[in-house]
Amino acid sequence: MVAFGKKLKERSIEEWQEYYINYKLMKKKVKQYGRQIEVGSLDRRHVLKDFSRMLDHQIEKISLFMLEQQGLLSSRLQKLRECHDALQDEPDISQISNLREAYRSVGQDLLQLLVFIDTNAIGIRKILKKFDKRFGYRFTNYYVKTRADHPYSQLQQVFKHVGLGAVVGAISRNLHELQNNQGSFLSIYDQPVIPLQDPVVDSIKNAVDRLTRSTNFLNFMAQHALIMQDDEDLLILHEDQSDQEEGRYHFMSLLLNLANTFLYMVNTYIIVPTADDYSMSLGAAATVCGIVIGAMAVAQLFSSVYFSAWSNKSYFKPLIFSSIVLFVGNLVYALAYDFNSLALLLIGRLFCGFGSARAVNRRYISDCVPLKIRMQASAGFVSASALGMACGPALAGLLQTNFKIYSLTFNQDTLPGWVMAVAWLMYLVWLAISFVEPAREPEEVTSQESNSADQDGNMEKGLTKQLLLAQEETEHDDEDDGDGSEESAEDSRKPANSIVAAYKLLTPSVKVQLLIYFMLKYAMEILLSESSVVTTYYFGWSMSSVSIFLFCLGLTVLPVNLVVGSYISNMFEDRQILLASEIMVCVGILLSFHVVIPYTVPQYVISGFIMFVSAEVLEGVNLSLLSRVMSSRLSRGTYNGGLLSTEAGTIARVIADATITVAGFLGQSMLLNVTLLPSLIICVASIVSELCSSIARTVCSIVIVAMLIFCVL
Repeated sequence: MVAFGKKLKERSIEEWQEYYINYKLMKKKVKQYGRQIEVGSLDRRHVLKDFSRMLDHQIEKISLFMLEQQGLLSSRLQKLRECHDALQDEPDISQISNLREAYRSVGQDLLQLLVFIDTNAIGIRKILKKFDKRFGYRFTNYYVKTRADHPYSQLQQVFKHVGLGAVVGAISRNLHELQNNQGSFLSIYDQPVIPLQDPVVDSIKNAVDRLTRSTNFLNFMAQHALIMQDDEDLLILHEDQSDQEEGRYHFMSLLLNLANTFLYMVNTYIIVPTADDYSMSLGAAATVCGIVIGAMAVAQLFSSVYFSAWSNKSYFKPLIFSSIVLFVGNLVYALAYDFNSLALLLIGRLFCGFGSARAVNRRYISDCVPLKIRMQASAGFVSASALGMACGPALAGLLQTNFKIYSLTFNQDTLPGWVMAVAWLMYLVWLAISFVEPAREPEEVTSQESNSADQDGNMEKGLTKQLLLAQEETEHDDEDDGDGSEESAEDSRKPANSIVAAYKLLTPSVKVQLLIYFMLKYAMEILLSESSVVTTYYFGWSMSSVSIFLFCLGLTVLPVNLVVGSYISNMFEDRQILLASEIMVCVGILLSFHVVIPYTVPQYVISGFIMFVSAEVLEGVNLSLLSRVMSSRLSRGTYNGGLLSTEAGTIARVIADATITVAGFLGQSMLLNVTLLPSLIICVASIVSELCSSIARTVCSIVIVAMLIFCVL
């Protein structure tokens, strides 16, 4: 294999030689650092500081040269534009041909610049990887995190290459006009555009694609998983970490964790279309479906904590326990019909909630999956959740039958329980046969809570990071503490050992993001849980119609994330997307109110889709921002940031389901408006909190008081 240094020399443009990354010098410095550390003439902190400074200078050199070349290309395009405009008055075929060749010449030079950027991006990745490998640091993560999102970052200027996009567009548009509209000069925007078949433009597009579309979608999807890592640990010397991760990783075990996530989400939503009918068959009101659906979330409040703690010691045992509890819970849920017992129905759902092992699934990905595929695994975790959300109602729609075996009833109400019981039993057998418990170091068993659990949070994001990490080891990142404490260095790294201690670490910014997360989960739960009751009352929908509606909602998750992760996140800042999504959720809620008589299907469906899709967009951006403003002490231990966000979302679901049941006492005619009102209040409060984050504590208090008053009323 040819060394990269030789490849760099071969690919370099002679007259641009001095502007490339000085890979040879950087490589030499890495070796020099190694010798100096061995003899004790340099400490690690000095090495990190000096190496960062050198790399900053190299990237600045690349950035300034790139901007200079962009300016030259822009000047040439401006002159060609003047010639182009002159031809509008006196078209000449030969001059048009010459002008087209001139544009192609600019395109060839642009292509050289794109190759220049790509070559330097590879060089930066290579030298960072070499530094990490030589010293055992996880320095790449630290460097990318601290530079990528800084407003004056040269790294950002190089790899976002916004100016180059304008140059690419100008060349493509003008070549298209000259080729397809000779003599007419009609705008390509005024007629259907036929793709331009030009080898120069094709080469440019291919080069741009290599720079912009490698891991954006995976990054955005991974943010939903909220799998964090403490950035102080990025600089800890750990020579054999990569080998240890490879040794702990087992593909089938990862697949079993993803399957657990998928089945649990199916289990959560499979009863939504039939919960009201099941409640009425047991002698209760249709709106009791809120309690039936919410019972699972109530139990999950507690199961998330003990599963998070249990995963400090084992992954296999909690998954076995989860499968058994879920099997029993679904069995009890199905038997409640023949026993004519609402209490048994609720007990079954509580058991299902006590089997929620999502904390274990997250921890397995963050602790055992190698860095190079961890982002894909995290995206798989989110995809499995989304697929389960869609498949649950769809499966319920297929279970429309009614028969008995001995004294056991199998109908649309009980079959979700029977089917899920069988599914969990099959999963239990698969788990027992195929799961491999990861090996643990002796000290890891006793100190796992402070060392291994430090990875329940966020993945790295952004276009800059994807260019550095797309073809190498993809790493996680997180922001600095931000909690302003003046504790000693040792104390500031201790994980929170209780919910109260974790709450004390929440800054106003974190509370605002948690409030937003609470709001979106509340709004989504109201929409999903009361859909069967509302649509039956207003439109007379059958259970199949409700299932199809919920299935279509669930199917929007992945396409929406694809669009946002690949395109919108490159065009706008996270906080802009956050605020726009909050406003759209608010619009969806307002459109859902029953004000106009009669209440129509298009109004309900359109408002529901606006609310749900906007909430999905909001969730990804919210979790990304949440991990960036959260204290690093919340990235470790049982009571970590991932657990706090999960608890916030679960509490929102519990309150939403309880609201549905309480509002049912006012009659089904008032159910929709009464349940939407708290959603609107919380949504408006979260928008105000985002706009006025300095008074976040006050706003949160007002919202809590408002919710208490509403509950009392």
